[in-house]
Amino acid sequence: MTPWTALIVDDEALARSNLQLALEAHPGWACAGSCHNTVAARVALQQQAVDLILLDIKMPGQNGLAWAAELCTLPQPPLVVFVTAYDQHALSAFDVYALDYLLKPFDGARFASMLKRAEEVLNLKQTAACASAMGAYFAERQALEAGQPAPPLRSLTVRSIGVVERIEVADIEWVGGAGNYVRLQLPQRVVLHRATLAGMEERLPPAEFLRVHRTALVRRSAVAALKASGPGSFSLQLKSGAEVPVSDRHLEAVRALFG
Repeated sequence: MTPWTALIVDDEALARSNLQLALEAHPGWACAGSCHNTVAARVALQQQAVDLILLDIKMPGQNGLAWAAELCTLPQPPLVVFVTAYDQHALSAFDVYALDYLLKPFDGARFASMLKRAEEVLNLKQTAACASAMGAYFAERQALEAGQPAPPLRSLTVRSIGVVERIEVADIEWVGGAGNYVRLQLPQRVVLHRATLAGMEERLPPAEFLRVHRTALVRRSAVAALKASGPGSFSLQLKSGAEVPVSDRHLEAVRALFG
């Protein structure tokens, strides 16, 4: 079987060496090149198509994000995994848009996990879907940098074992927090998405969703009734029949839904 190919792009020689050594531990992968900036990487990509680009973010000249914005517009874009020292807060948007990343310093287990996720996407031929999600991330980033409101989040790219799926925001009834994941409640099922509830709240259209509890966001139009669920405690009954807890902190905003 022909191995998958990966191009390494990082301005630090030691970082490039570490990535190459990590890649060599996986016989299903081959290193297609090791570049110190995006200029060299662009030349390498013109000479050989690759399956995956391991891309540093902070580099002199053109940074990794700027080049990735170009890559996602290609007719057949490669899969991109960002290699970064960004903190977790800065990476929350990456999670919402399902952009994969390696947080420096990483260990062998995390590298292997990243490659497994990459293989799933490549085997399913879903790089175009991932590029679309990356394009949505850059549209948000460009708007915010220009001092404009971010465009409404209208879909999510969700990666699960064996599938890369596009979820329409219009189909989400409510969102529940589950640690580093959120539960997307759809009409007939629940989908887990790697993102925080705070990250989702920042990007879901506020005119459509309301925070009702530290663990829940609810679609306003899905609300049917506010119920007393115990002494001094309340819950929302949704049109689907589901019930979502309401905290005291958010009770006034919830009551405003009913005029």
